[in-house]
Amino acid sequence: MEKCNVQKADGKLGVLVVGLGAVSTTFMTGVLMARKGLAKPVGSMTQYDKIRVGRGADKKYLKYNEIVPMASLDDIVFGAWDVYPANAYESAIHCEVLKEKDIEPVKDELVKIVPMKAAFDKNYAKRLEGDNVKDVKNRWDMMEQIREDIRNFKKETGVSRVVVLWAASTEVYVPVNEKVHYKLADLEAAMKADDKENIAPSMCYAYAALAEGAPFIMGAPNTTVDIPAMWEMAEKTKMPIAGKDFKTGQTLVKSGFAPIIGTRMLGLSGWFSTNILGNRDGLVLDEPANFRTKEVSKLSTLESILVPEEQPDLYTDYYHKVRINYYPPRNDNKEGWDNIDIFGWMGYPMQIKINFLCRDSILAAPLCLDLVLLSDLAARAGRWGTQRFLSFFLKSPQHDYTQDEVPVNHLFQQYVMLKNAIREMGGYEADEEID
Repeated sequence: MEKCNVQKADGKLGVLVVGLGAVSTTFMTGVLMARKGLAKPVGSMTQYDKIRVGRGADKKYLKYNEIVPMASLDDIVFGAWDVYPANAYESAIHCEVLKEKDIEPVKDELVKIVPMKAAFDKNYAKRLEGDNVKDVKNRWDMMEQIREDIRNFKKETGVSRVVVLWAASTEVYVPVNEKVHYKLADLEAAMKADDKENIAPSMCYAYAALAEGAPFIMGAPNTTVDIPAMWEMAEKTKMPIAGKDFKTGQTLVKSGFAPIIGTRMLGLSGWFSTNILGNRDGLVLDEPANFRTKEVSKLSTLESILVPEEQPDLYTDYYHKVRINYYPPRNDNKEGWDNIDIFGWMGYPMQIKINFLCRDSILAAPLCLDLVLLSDLAARAGRWGTQRFLSFFLKSPQHDYTQDEVPVNHLFQQYVMLKNAIREMGGYEADEEID
């Protein structure tokens, strides 16, 4: 084994979350409860998973924090931005994801998490009515105000490092525009010219975070860090970024189940996915322009796992459709139906039905924790730019589409990438192949 070259996780870790809604308050409450020994961080790879290091007589299975220096739950200090002024306790109660008995024991800490004014543009989320919003001159000013918030948060809390996590609503779809999004200089010029069409508020958060030496994580399917200008910014600031959109329910099922069909050499005629959900996310996605952002993210998963060019007999003409329906009675309890039409020997048709009655925020909260801790780890390990090993947690893995790179969406290949990265950072050999 070589020496682990990762800087120690000294001091406190600030976690600044954009959006203080269902996902983020569930994440915060769970971390605070787990810290007190009153709840378990189930679903979190960083807290439970064990990775094999070494082979033969040297083989050991170790938790992540036994391989690399990880920030502990006790080190985390939370802050947030939101368009609604409610504190984390009020928001957690309002969202009705968690029972009161699971929120009350950490009420004192949650009450203190009061959201800063959000950098917000109503055209990007027409259904949100909040007025806890920054007054900005233009997109560049918006970004500068976020930078100031990050600096103030550091000063006031004394944290030594910060990670910024987007857990807010899905913005309307922003198509990638080569004239604005390919070069950092063009992006900056567009921000200064207040190009509202090409510069989403989320880009201002990402730019501000990277400029302040904070890794940025995009938990929604927005066009934000998946543009060459932002990759350039991550290189320039030597900060880690990842893909986008928390892989919680249906896409997790898809990225894990599609390999069964592909590995068993069965054919696919069609895959129809539909969802019903009733939280604020569902409300925002009820707007067609916002749904378009989500659809692009959810559709991309299958095509890189069941590839027509590799098996023309099996995957040439399948039909793939994704639908999301806003249905208020369900609140945060999302239901995902997958109707899969496959064919087998001699072309005979068969069907698979998967009905996943999931809790969106309960699945997203551990992803938030893992992405925050692993992005912080990557920064301390001197790894910057796109962290492909984090694709395990995200619906849309970052990939360089300007070079026709195909993203890895296959869950078990993504898991190998994750394990190898942890091994490497811990000074062990990255000894698993991605087949």
